[in-house]
Amino acid sequence: GTTMDVCAEQLKAATAVLSEEDWANVSIAYEPVWAIGTGLTATPEMAQETHADIRQWMADNVNPAVAAAVRIQYGGSMKGANAAGLMAQTDIDGGLIGGASLTKGFFDVVNGVPSA
Repeated sequence: GTTMDVCAEQLKAATAVLSEEDWANVSIAYEPVWAIGTGLTATPEMAQETHADIRQWMADNVNPAVAAAVRIQYGGSMKGANAAGLMAQTDIDGGLIGGASLTKGFFDVVNGVPSA
């Protein structure tokens, strides 16, 4: 749908200037437009679906090895209350923590990261 159309356009621009080797130094960040500055967060399932679509796009348009290795982070208001659910998703490799990093609740975000 629309979400992946926007993501694909942005990723297409990156593939035009990055070599396959360059992707080892790249992290992709995804944040729903409707979440920017709102404090709203996608459900873990919604975020996973888009992250999986991004990873599949990378497999189809760069290569499967790069897709498997690239870090895709979620940036839509991850905080202590939702970090564990988001970080438990297969294709969410990390989070971009905004305002939550300035509160004591940030420790809940850290504690929500699954141990390797």
